[in-house]
Amino acid sequence: MTSNAANTQSLLPVRIAGTGSYVPKKILTNHDLEKMVETSDDWITSRTGIKERHIAAKDEFTSHMATHAANRALEQAGLQGEDLDLIIVATITPDTLTPATACYVQQSLGANRAIAFDISAACSGFLYALEFARVAIAAGSVKTALIIGAEKLSAFVNWTDRDTCVLFGDGAGAAVLSAQKNDSDTGKILSSHLGTDGKQTAILNIPGGGSACPITLQNAEQHLAALSMQGREVFKCAVNAMRQASEIAIEKAGLTSEDIDLVIPHQANLRIIDAITDRLKISKDRVFINLDKYGNTSAAAVAIALDEATRSDAVKPGDRILLVAFGAGLTWASAVIEW
Repeated sequence: MTSNAANTQSLLPVRIAGTGSYVPKKILTNHDLEKMVETSDDWITSRTGIKERHIAAKDEFTSHMATHAANRALEQAGLQGEDLDLIIVATITPDTLTPATACYVQQSLGANRAIAFDISAACSGFLYALEFARVAIAAGSVKTALIIGAEKLSAFVNWTDRDTCVLFGDGAGAAVLSAQKNDSDTGKILSSHLGTDGKQTAILNIPGGGSACPITLQNAEQHLAALSMQGREVFKCAVNAMRQASEIAIEKAGLTSEDIDLVIPHQANLRIIDAITDRLKISKDRVFINLDKYGNTSAAAVAIALDEATRSDAVKPGDRILLVAFGAGLTWASAVIEW
């Protein structure tokens, strides 16, 4: 199923006023993983492009990382927590099943006026949050929104499964959205696109821990609360969905692939990224990649990459940026932004 929410013209144009990101201090390299499971740096690098990932401390939760990223985004936007009307946290690794992680973030930021809730759209979550916040601001329901993608995936990884434990890392990325005031504003959201295919729930999931399969003493050793993935099927679906989502967002923005200055794709696998950009006929020098440093941080991946790209010389004023992601659900999402 595909969302047509972005087909209607916004009542108010919306921009990204600030971005921020955070990753934990601890780094787990491929060589470290060689001591934990039967794998090698060459095997991981050649199949994924990942060299290392950051791992949160035991007492460092998703809300903590989300708050760090949020504070950086607020600082860049020149705002404080009390200025926020809306907080959306995209995560599949919440601090608690209830209340929402966004409620903990609200408390930490002192954002007492803000509506706060979580969404679960896996790796597409940050771009889902971008669209929901954009629509709310465009309609005049809220003035300022904070969206965050944050994950502590290390708590949901089977560290004895070499096919999955090498892929994931922890971190958070955030963005502050507000109405565009004039044409010179940076971070204008030109278009977006969301999609879902619930027929493919089995190929990428965490099977245990919910009401369908609670974790009990009897099944605790089966790693049911860990990420499970059918790699080949995920690869095929990811390439097709992200290519189509990219094409739709570019077309909605009234552009062609040649007009895109930088692609910031979901940071999951270098082979997937190469396959997508090849199909879009976008050269590698127009693709931002940081998965070698962080691995797949799910909902945080595009958010972290956006913050790093826009704070570096990778993005210049006026550049048109394509964001695209794919995740469990299956979900996919894309957006075009003019910086």
